[in-house]
Parts: sequence; structure tokens; C-alpha cells
Amino acid sequence: MKLYHHPLSGHSHRALLFVSLLDLPHEAIEVDLKSGAHKQPAFLALNPFGQVPVLDDDGTVVTDSNAILVYLAKKYGRSDWLPEDAAGAAAVQRWLSVAAGEIAYGPAAARLVTVFGAKFNADEVISRAHAILAKLELHLAGRDWLVGDRPTIADVAVYSYLARAPEGNVDLAGYARVNALLRRIEALPGFVAFVQTPAGLSAAS
Repeated sequence: MKLYHHPLSGHSHRALLFVSLLDLPHEAIEVDLKSGAHKQPAFLALNPFGQVPVLDDDGTVVTDSNAILVYLAKKYGRSDWLPEDAAGAAAVQRWLSVAAGEIAYGPAAARLVTVFGAKFNADEVISRAHAILAKLELHLAGRDWLVGDRPTIADVAVYSYLARAPEGNVDLAGYARVNALLRRIEALPGFVAFVQTPAGLSAAS
């Protein structure tokens, strides 16, 4: 099993984290985005969108970080991470959509401004980040995990960009339940940290 990734990509970390939580043997292959390796024919043959991560499981190629989470949970029969019942599966899917939507266009986009120099409106994406953080804080009232009473791929999907939100000048200080969720994920056996960059609020910490 090969996992093509970049260390500063939260989408990549999402996939690497789940592979590690499942303790799956794999080869992590770093793609040099700065040199444009993701736009070369060899990589585009794996993923025509030219994005990391990409999972190559003995010829079965899966692109998109959330799709990789679903693939691995299904392949290894891990219904503890992805419920089989309709309501549980739907609840997980809801948060995968949030990870690909509100989190991508909020905290992830804010971090792209400071770490990669993206041309987003910083105030706008920071405002979006706080909007989804407020919703998460409310959702976590009286619960430890996003879905049910144990961690699922929903928690894995939201972790990376929430944990590094301060790099995009998104202050997490007012979100006690979100912070508690991050600490619970970090305490899971097999957890691997997402590399931290000295950007945004993290530059002063």
C-alpha cells in the first residue's frame, strides 16, 4: 500500500492519520509540490486532478482524502470507524461533507493564506472558520465525539485543519469542547501529529 502525500497538506495528514490509527503497513511517498511533481504525467496518471493524497492499494487507486478514509474503513471491515447502520453512516457522511465544505473554506483556507500565500480574503475565511467552530462547539455539548459514543472517520476528517487553525490566525481559545475533541483524538493509540508551521498565531507560541 502506497500513500502519496505532502507533509504540509492537511488532506494528506487526514489519510496518514487514519492509516496509522488502523496500524496498516504502508509506504508514505512524499510528493514535491513546490517543484510541481503533482503536475507531472506520472502523478497525473494516478490522479488527473493533480492533488494529494493518493492511495495506491496494490493497483486500486483512491483519490480524495475522505474517499480514502471510507475505502480503508470498508476494506478492513472497521464498522467501529464507519457505522454500517443507515443513520450512523449518514451522520458520518454529514461531517465528511463539512470537512470538504465549511472546514475547507474556513480554517483550511485561512491557513492557506499564511502558509502558502493563497489570495483569499483573510477576514472572510477567518470569519467562516469561526462560524463552523461555533457550530462544532454547540454540537459537542454533552458528547465526546462527533458521531455516537466512539471516534469515527468523521473525527479524523475534521482534525487536521482544526488542530492547525491558529496557523491561519484562527484563535481556538474560545472553543473548549472543540479543543477537548482535539485532545481526545491526539490521545488515540497510533495518533501521528500534523507538522506545525510557525505561521499566524502559531508564530508567537
